[in-house]
Amino acid sequence: VPRGWPHSYSAFFTDTEAFLMKNAKFKLCLQASRMPGSLQLQDCNPESDFQDWSWRGDSLMNHGTQSCLSVVEANRVQMSLCSSAGYMSWDCSNSLLFPLGRSQAYLVANRKGVTLSNTSNLKAQWKDVADRSICEVKAEPDRYFTAALTSTHVHDTTAGNITLVLGITEVELEVLLWFFRREDSSTWNYSVLAISLVAMILGLVLLFLNILQNRKRKIDTYRGAEQIVRQAELEAKQALMSMQEYSLAELQKQEPVPQDQRSGDVMVQWKDGTITSLYTERSEDAM
Repeated sequence: VPRGWPHSYSAFFTDTEAFLMKNAKFKLCLQASRMPGSLQLQDCNPESDFQDWSWRGDSLMNHGTQSCLSVVEANRVQMSLCSSAGYMSWDCSNSLLFPLGRSQAYLVANRKGVTLSNTSNLKAQWKDVADRSICEVKAEPDRYFTAALTSTHVHDTTAGNITLVLGITEVELEVLLWFFRREDSSTWNYSVLAISLVAMILGLVLLFLNILQNRKRKIDTYRGAEQIVRQAELEAKQALMSMQEYSLAELQKQEPVPQDQRSGDVMVQWKDGTITSLYTERSEDAM
C-alpha cells in the first residue's frame, strides 16, 4: 500500500491477501511443509500459516514457509525461495491454475500432493474456504486499487462506486473506515479515569458508613453493659436492705435482758430455757 493512503484501505488489502487453496475434488487444502519443497493435501485449517497463501504479483507465496510455489521440472511442483531463479509465475482462469506460458498444464491434486497435468476436471480446480475461485481472489487487489484511486475521502461523491466494487453498502463502509481510522484513545482513557474516580468515591462512602455503623454498635453495646451493671448494683442494694431489715426484726423478737443484769455480766441460756449468770459469786456478793 503506498504511503499517505488512508489506514482503512491498507486494512482492506491485508484482510484480502491471505486465502486457503482448497481442491474442488478432494475438499482438502494445499499445505506447505517445513521440509524443503514438500507439498501436501490436509484438512483445511484457517489457523495454520502453512495453509495460508497470497498472491505476490504472479507468484503464490506461502505464509508459513515464506517461499513460493514453483515448477522445477516438467511436471514437478514444489516450494522454492521466492528470490531464486525458478519458474514461479502463475496465471488463473476459471479456478484453474497453470504456469504462465503453459496453458495446457494445470496444477492438479492427487493423493500424494500436487503435480502438473493436462486434465481440467475437479482435481485441477482450486477455491478458497468460501468456495470462491482463487482467480477472483487474485483479481480483488486490482479492484480495490481501482476503487481507492477514485477517491481518498469517504464522504466524496464517488463513494458509491467504491461500495459497489467492494460489495458492501455505504453505511457499512463508513463504519469500517471509522473503526480502522480510530487511533486517538483519549476518549477511552478519560472514560476509564472517570469510572475509576466514581469507584473510589463510592468506596470511601461505603468505608465511612461502615465506620459509623461500627461506632454505633460499640456505643449500644457499652450502654447495654452499663445498664446491666446498674441493675445488678440495684439488686445488690435491695438484697442488703432486706437483710438489714430482717436482722433488725430478729433483734426485736429476742427476749429483753433481765433488769438485774449488770454491765460486764456474762449470761448463759440453758437448753431448758433458763438464763443464769456465769459469775454467780459476784451476784451473791452484791446481795
